[in-house]
Amino acid sequence: MEKNLRQQKTAIIKIALFGPESTGKTTLAKQLAEYYETEWVPEFARDYLQKKWEENQHICVADDMLPIAYGQVALENKKLSSAKKYLFSDTNLMVTKVFSEMYYGFSDPLLNEAALEHEYDLFFLTDIDVPWERDDIRDTPDGRETVFSVFKQTLIDAQKPFITLSGNKESRLAKAISIIDNLSIAKQHGISSADFVQIYDHGISFDKILKQLEVFKNGILKSNLISPATINNGILSLSEAEFEEKAHYFDLQKEKFKLKKFVPASGAASRMFKFLSAFLNDFDIQKETINAYINRKKDSNLSIFIVAMDKFPFFEALDNKLREIYPEFETLDRDYKNYYFIKTLLASDYFDFANKPKAVLPFHQYKTHIANPIEEHLNECVHYATANKISNLHFTVSETHQNLFENEVEILKGKVEDVSGVKIDIGYSYQHKSTDSICVDARNIPVRDIENKLVFRPGGHGALIENLNKLDSDIIFIKNIDNVIQNHIDKISLYKKALAGVLIEVQQKVFGYLNAIEKQEIKDKDIEEIVAFLLQRLNVELNSDFNKFTFENKISKIKDLLNRPIRVCGMVKNEGEPGGGPFWVMNDRGSVSLQIVETSQVDLTNKKQQQILTEATHFNPVDLICGIRNYKNEKFNLLQFVDHKAGFIVEKSVEGKIVKSYELPGLWNGAMANWLTIFVAVPLITFNPVKTVNDLLKPAHQPQ
Repeated sequence: MEKNLRQQKTAIIKIALFGPESTGKTTLAKQLAEYYETEWVPEFARDYLQKKWEENQHICVADDMLPIAYGQVALENKKLSSAKKYLFSDTNLMVTKVFSEMYYGFSDPLLNEAALEHEYDLFFLTDIDVPWERDDIRDTPDGRETVFSVFKQTLIDAQKPFITLSGNKESRLAKAISIIDNLSIAKQHGISSADFVQIYDHGISFDKILKQLEVFKNGILKSNLISPATINNGILSLSEAEFEEKAHYFDLQKEKFKLKKFVPASGAASRMFKFLSAFLNDFDIQKETINAYINRKKDSNLSIFIVAMDKFPFFEALDNKLREIYPEFETLDRDYKNYYFIKTLLASDYFDFANKPKAVLPFHQYKTHIANPIEEHLNECVHYATANKISNLHFTVSETHQNLFENEVEILKGKVEDVSGVKIDIGYSYQHKSTDSICVDARNIPVRDIENKLVFRPGGHGALIENLNKLDSDIIFIKNIDNVIQNHIDKISLYKKALAGVLIEVQQKVFGYLNAIEKQEIKDKDIEEIVAFLLQRLNVELNSDFNKFTFENKISKIKDLLNRPIRVCGMVKNEGEPGGGPFWVMNDRGSVSLQIVETSQVDLTNKKQQQILTEATHFNPVDLICGIRNYKNEKFNLLQFVDHKAGFIVEKSVEGKIVKSYELPGLWNGAMANWLTIFVAVPLITFNPVKTVNDLLKPAHQPQ
């Protein structure tokens, strides 16, 4: 036997099976070799030790480890010469090293060095969830969990790329094939095994990563604005009496439906306090006054914050804490008082407001208590998202903040239930990591952190279409976590109910037409009525070719247009707030529809598009009512109605560097692009977002 522990160099993709005894390594190696029509490397130690036992009943000893290693390497190198594209190794020197250390307390330096140096494109760590099978050379099934953890830690310590395979024989094979196929594509794109495993562990499909990289390279097609949606041209205008009529209709109908309120609330409040964080990072109280800083930075936000400090609902609690921290606080210079106030507000060991979710921050000062957004949403929920004395509220939260949410909800839910007499059921979900985006630099090269790992960012609120898709409800009210108001809850409820009333009326009409189509009760004369309904109520315009269709094709087209989820969106007058608005938009197939468009989706270098953008009269306040069931009372698969071309490329800061990442089509933008859409003008009182802490000084958030 050649005493050589060197691996032959090769372009062939080598997969190593790695794990304790009796975990299916040999079975999988054979299956994969058969599937890919290539070679697999058997376990040299098995024949070596079997022969030793049969000849003189000798068992394995420490001196056998190096001969086994030599034999395994020779066998692998031999199989490599006849392998095609892939080689699957039932075992490898890392396995020999682990067994040597486990049974004999050491690993020969030659074996240890070779085991660490040997390279495989991927290790499959075989799990212990398969039955133990006894044979002459295996140990006992005892302590399998401990042995498995040793194998896993060995791969981690050696920084080898590995993926754990669990499940039965069939599921392992299917999973392994999928992984190997994607690994092969990754190699073709110059992506390392370590990066491939990180992507896999993050839960993002490799196909998505390739598409994201393609988007960075080629850019995203901008929206083609035709005109702004305006009153009576895409936006329905209702009188106060009509709002009350629609709200009353909803109240009459609501017991038939399962209602739910959906509140995106996963973000931290860092943007709320961005100007205060910048102040703390750039201000030296030993070298300048706060007024000098304000003048130097032209920071009017800081000036407003300081002047109106005592109007914030958290002022008293913070002021008391300052006097506790600094016994001589009252004697301090005003600059020091203001500086310590801001520092304590953001300090991680005190209030830490910038790192908490907006949902738990004090927003409103009432006579008896201070309310946070969770309490306000609970109150709103029982006022308009209630049927049969049950109200359902769903928060999307970050995993790190769920306990904080649950603690707050536990405190507040009972209080609201007692006052309202309504039972509130609360649900939570996370934004799936599988919807995250890889980050790239200006040259579209993936960005790495200080540990040389790829950097990922959340895919934006568009990822929440998956959360919305999993809700078991008939009608869903959507409202952002920071869009709450102090007092006036009856007024807010009126408009939310009215929008829901509009939805139910339209939905019933749509369902009537679809049921008539299903029963083949539609006649030629009915088609004209349905076309008028599509145009006048749903803002759906049929192209001129429609009149040339056969009767059957007309029915098929109408059914396709009507059988979709429905959204009714409140729109407020545009008063300069940043964000999206309602527009008539033409897609790449030439169809014109109503869409909510963000500024970042518009080509601002195109003067005509820029002019249309500036002519917008209304703004999207994220005030939506959604009907997500069809005329057969089946849930729509909402993922089928997403415009996947309507994503965003955004610039963000990661560890002080500007990076690009991809955001999915927005929840109320591209994610709902192919829904039936109705825009309704609602009063400004319904739109009270808190984007910066100074927004809490606006009348909507101050005591009445």
